Amino acid sequence: MTTKGISFLLSTLLLAAATFVSPAIAADKIHAGKTIGVLWVLTPIDVGVAEGFFAKRGLDVEITTLAGDSRLMQGFVSGDFDIGLSGSTGMIFAAKGAPIRGIAALDGEPRDFSLLVAPNSSITSVKDLKGKSLGTAVTASFPEWLGKRVSVGEGWGPDGIKTTVTGGFEATIAAMRTGQLEGFIGATELGYQLAEKQQIRIIVGMEQFVPRFHTHVVLGREAFVRDHPDVATRFLQGLFEAIAFMKANRDKTIELTAPIMHMSTAVIAKTYDYEIAMLSDDGVFDPASLKVLKDSYVEMGLLPEAPTDDQLLTRQFVPVKFR
Repeated sequence: MTTKGISFLLSTLLLAAATFVSPAIAADKIHAGKTIGVLWVLTPIDVGVAEGFFAKRGLDVEITTLAGDSRLMQGFVSGDFDIGLSGSTGMIFAAKGAPIRGIAALDGEPRDFSLLVAPNSSITSVKDLKGKSLGTAVTASFPEWLGKRVSVGEGWGPDGIKTTVTGGFEATIAAMRTGQLEGFIGATELGYQLAEKQQIRIIVGMEQFVPRFHTHVVLGREAFVRDHPDVATRFLQGLFEAIAFMKANRDKTIELTAPIMHMSTAVIAKTYDYEIAMLSDDGVFDPASLKVLKDSYVEMGLLPEAPTDDQLLTRQFVPVKFR
């Protein structure tokens, strides 16, 4: 065969090979829920999507922002969600038989909750709260429990600070304006936002009263993590790489998360500086933090006794290694 003939044959074979190349493998779809949209510490999942940390691991993550743990649990039960970023109280549902497990600790102590009072309040420090009333949306809530921790920490016992159920944020603010309440325990970033408008003063962060804790966790639907452990692993790798990115890139993180939170860059800058330290590097569950968390379930009246680790979580996926 001539040189020209060989060249023609090679060209034909290459063209045929290109014709039969398999299409790109579709990314694995993950349906993820965020329990609420007003907490900045839940934005690593958004950063993971924006910066491609999930995509580079062959994942297509769809995020749905909800209005509380109960909506997230409904989605888990119906199979609508594979993964959820939730307040750690969400693991209670696992102990009650919900088809979920904690698969990683998202963060630690509750730096994202603070004591907030009206700008004209006579409260200038925690010591002024003895015998005073704080608003809470519902009973047996995490903010209400934090208020009891403050009272115990000050030596007043669990009932040294009173709580009044208001039914919601707007009602709480209205009660503060009329002097019926001294304040409430709420999201630190919300405090910064309202302080910017001179509607609130922040007195103290709650991490001072609960220094060992897991405030938020990553939940997985049991069937999903059982049947797709590799997908769950890759999701956590992308999530914790996003956290590492956030810790190393302050300005970019503020730029990315301010529009997600619908807050000013000034508010998110303050939030970043105060809360970034609470985000976990590897998702590991700390035994001392878990003990306080499990005891809180009993103290809030949500469970009759402290659950075991096996009732709440699995350590199959942690520590997360992404490099």
